[in-house]
Amino acid sequence: MNLSHRPVLLESAVNALLDPSFSGRRAKKTATAVTPSTRLQGVYVDGTFGRGGHSRQLLSQLDSGARLLVFDKDPEAIAQARQLAEQDKRVQVVHDSFAALERHLDEFRLGQVDGVLLDLGISSPQVDDASRGFSFMRDGPLDMRMDTTRGLTAAQWLAQASQEEIKEVIAHYGEERFAFQIAAAIVNRRESRPLQTTHDLAELVATVVRTREKGQHPATRTFQALRIHLNEELAQLAHGLAAILKRLAPGGRLAVISFHSLEDRIVKQFIAQAAKPGQAQARLPVPEKDMPQPVLTALGRVFPSAEEIAANPRARSAVLRVAQRTDAPLLSEALAHWLETAVPKPGQKQRHRRRGAWHG
Repeated sequence: MNLSHRPVLLESAVNALLDPSFSGRRAKKTATAVTPSTRLQGVYVDGTFGRGGHSRQLLSQLDSGARLLVFDKDPEAIAQARQLAEQDKRVQVVHDSFAALERHLDEFRLGQVDGVLLDLGISSPQVDDASRGFSFMRDGPLDMRMDTTRGLTAAQWLAQASQEEIKEVIAHYGEERFAFQIAAAIVNRRESRPLQTTHDLAELVATVVRTREKGQHPATRTFQALRIHLNEELAQLAHGLAAILKRLAPGGRLAVISFHSLEDRIVKQFIAQAAKPGQAQARLPVPEKDMPQPVLTALGRVFPSAEEIAANPRARSAVLRVAQRTDAPLLSEALAHWLETAVPKPGQKQRHRRRGAWHG
């Protein structure tokens, strides 16, 4: 199915990886022209290929000797990525989450990378295809898996999860204040007949959630929560960021586009702690030479322009955050500690995140 997809912050994200003069700003209307003499070598990663908009833009600015490793969990996205790889020998395709970056870099005998781009969340074709089950606006099977070749569907999970589990997932990943009522309604409904379609779930949630922000469907937060949970989106983001930091070359850049507060919070805190690892020790009598050194430099953030939002309403909640690797060595213990506390599970209270040294 060839459904249209308009990449968000297309030029800004690619320029953030490649332009030495980049600094956080609102997106420009047009991209900076790139000549053959300015095209770059190196190894780059598109961790969320989607329909390839960002990858194609990146390839247009890379030298013939560069390499681009593209990841995606969606079999339909991978099919399109393989078509691109047949046309452009710089491209190598991985059907997996970017959280598995290190393993696949090793398989391709690649060491460090010069830039990584992540466009998080769900793509327009996935939302628009009723058979994928992501949208409450189109009736289809209650699936919601990014990778349709593995894992439980939303219908299967809702049929077997306890009321408490359902409540915690909807409250935690959907930030839904009616989570208890929704979970109770789901469990009550499945006793007579299972939830099988997106309309089944959307209509059930609408009977419970009587108030909602203007213009927002009552089931919006519930669908978001189930999708995030089933696809382990936040845990994979945290592990992916850690893997990227370990393999990003000095001077290499990370550019991440987020669309909701849960994922953006993880990205923001990750960059902040890697960029200011000694903040917790700032008031202690520690010699400057013994203070932990930054392993990332935060380069800023970019929001879509008014023109882009008008042309593509799905861009309105997007934010691009960009960081650059320093040459300070990384302390694996500090990175492991961050991973332990970065993504609390549903029902688990947020633990205090101690800012420790990220370097050795």
